[in-house]
Amino acid sequence: MNDETYARAVAVLEAFRARGQTLATAESCTGGLVAGALTEVPGSSDVVDRGFVTYSNAAKMAMLGVPEATLAAHGAVSEATARAMAVGALNAAGVDAAVAITGIAGPGGGSAEKPVGLVHFACARRDGTVEHREKRFGDPGRTEIRRLAVLEALDLLARAAAP
Repeated sequence: MNDETYARAVAVLEAFRARGQTLATAESCTGGLVAGALTEVPGSSDVVDRGFVTYSNAAKMAMLGVPEATLAAHGAVSEATARAMAVGALNAAGVDAAVAITGIAGPGGGSAEKPVGLVHFACARRDGTVEHREKRFGDPGRTEIRRLAVLEALDLLARAAAP
């Protein structure tokens, strides 16, 4: 993990810890990298409750309660699915905030409508708010797309912890 990612993870943990809050992650294209970044920091267990890696649609439905109708209507890589993943993780874990990531890291799998580098993020909070972001990172390669997605997810979590 690079220094930038580690520093952002530390900042997220400190912000949640200062408020006595906990978090969870729900990851598809990042495959657990956000949870990995957070748990790389010693002492993170007082903030990080759990992470869900839901790479398949079946996992999204079984572990997070993403409705099959949402996946059928919008696809796995969509705002609706990201929001459902975040809310599902929040409810399943009983935490204060949950971040979700679903996207196309490549090198294949993209289309004209949903190109490689398209990533949807959502962060659900216990107060009922859900923030969504869509990023189009282009095609700098799978590793870079996933790295950028982790940074974006950590930024969303930092905002969720803000007063």
